[in-house]
Amino acid sequence: MSSYTQRYSGPAIAAHWLIALLILAAFPLGLYMHELPLSPNKLKLYSYHKWIGMTVLLLFVPRLLWRLTHTPPKALPMPAWQHRIAEGTHHLLYLLMFLVPLSGWLMSSAKGFQVVYFGVLPIPDLIGKSEELGDLLKEVHEALNWGLFGLVGLHVAGALKHHIIDRDSTLRRMLPFGK
Repeated sequence: MSSYTQRYSGPAIAAHWLIALLILAAFPLGLYMHELPLSPNKLKLYSYHKWIGMTVLLLFVPRLLWRLTHTPPKALPMPAWQHRIAEGTHHLLYLLMFLVPLSGWLMSSAKGFQVVYFGVLPIPDLIGKSEELGDLLKEVHEALNWGLFGLVGLHVAGALKHHIIDRDSTLRRMLPFGK
């Protein structure tokens, strides 16, 4: 392994892994609940899914502000094309961390199902009820989720490639433990 030791900051690492865990919980939950017949359990799972999405959206803002105001560690040496892919993937991940939960919130609003955060805080609808728009936003939300799923896979594959094949510190700089 290389001796490169510059790590990301504690807040950047915490935000990365917290949002990653939330996304990794929301995606399979969304797939699972979507196929269930209408029942109190399905409605409960939809609430959990919405709470996770709203939490990602709420955490995205401080994460983005932190990223814009704090210089990340210098990129490790790699071919320019790999750096461009990594940078583009990160930009798209940030965009989708915003658009996926926003599209879910818009879909809920259009379908007439207000988001009530943790069952106690009603979040205002962003748009009026419209079945046609709700159906369109459902498709947009699903497509954005699959895009996010693919990018997360690419991100993980890149981190593992750096760790296993290149044997550099890319992954270790973002791990929440160790030095």
